[in-house]
Amino acid sequence: MKKQAIVLAAALLLFGCSKMELGSQGAKSVATGSAGGAAATNVNSQLERCAEPFGTLAVNEDHTANWYSWLGRYGLQSTVPVLRLLAQESNCFVVVERGAGFRSMTRERQLQAAGELRSHSNFGKGQMVAADYTVTPTLIFHDNDTGGVGGALGGLFGSVGALIGSSLQTKDAESMLTLVDNRSGVQVAAAEGSARSMDIGGLMGMFEASTGLGGGLRAYQKTPEGKVIVASLTDAFNNLVRAVRNYRPQKATGPHGMGTGGKLKVN
Repeated sequence: MKKQAIVLAAALLLFGCSKMELGSQGAKSVATGSAGGAAATNVNSQLERCAEPFGTLAVNEDHTANWYSWLGRYGLQSTVPVLRLLAQESNCFVVVERGAGFRSMTRERQLQAAGELRSHSNFGKGQMVAADYTVTPTLIFHDNDTGGVGGALGGLFGSVGALIGSSLQTKDAESMLTLVDNRSGVQVAAAEGSARSMDIGGLMGMFEASTGLGGGLRAYQKTPEGKVIVASLTDAFNNLVRAVRNYRPQKATGPHGMGTGGKLKVN
C-alpha cells in the first residue's frame, strides 16, 4: 500500500508538470471542434482563420512513405482527416474529396451508369468540383529519453522512482506541408511545424493494467504520439496559411513565360 501511494503521488506530480508545445515554449494545441460549410464551433483558438477561402483543396498522402508505415506502431492511421478538419475549420480552403471517400463517389456513378439507381438520382457528369490545390504532408518523429529527469526521480523515490523515471520521455514531432497549384504544377507554398510533449510512458501502462482503462486511451485523441503529431500539423498548417496570406507570385523566367527556359544555362 505504501508503494502504491508513492506511485500515485509521483503520477500526480508528473501529470501536473505535463505540457504540450505548439511552435513556441508553453503553447498547447490539438485539432478540436467541428465544421459545417463555413461555420465552425469549438475551434482551437490558436488555429489561423480566413475571412474567405483561397480556393478548393485536396489532401494527398503517400501511403508508401516511410513515415506513414511508422504510424502503425502506435495504432495511428492516416493524417488526412486531421488536415481536412483544420482546413475547413479555418475557412481558408474548401475541401474536396480525393481520398478514400472518392471510391464511394465513383461507385455511385457506376451504379447510375448501370441503371441500378432510381430515376432522378442525378449522379450524372459535370457535378464534381475541381481541386485548385493539393496539400501534401510529411512527418518526422523523434523519441528521446530524458535520462536526467529519470535519474532524479529514481534518487527521490528509490526503486519505484526509477521505474517511473525510466518511462518518462520527450516526444518531438516535425511536420512539413507543401501546397501545389494543380493546374500549373507549381509549388506555391511550403511550411514547417513542430511540437513537443511530455509522455509518462510506462507509468500509464501500470495504471491501465490496474484500472482497466487502457481501451479508452488510443490513437490521436489519447496517445502522446498522436497528440504531438496533431500539434505539429496544426503548427505547420498555421504557418502555411500565413505564407499564403503574404503570397506573391515568383517572376516568370524564359522568353515566353515560366517553364520556357531558366537562367541557369548549360554550356
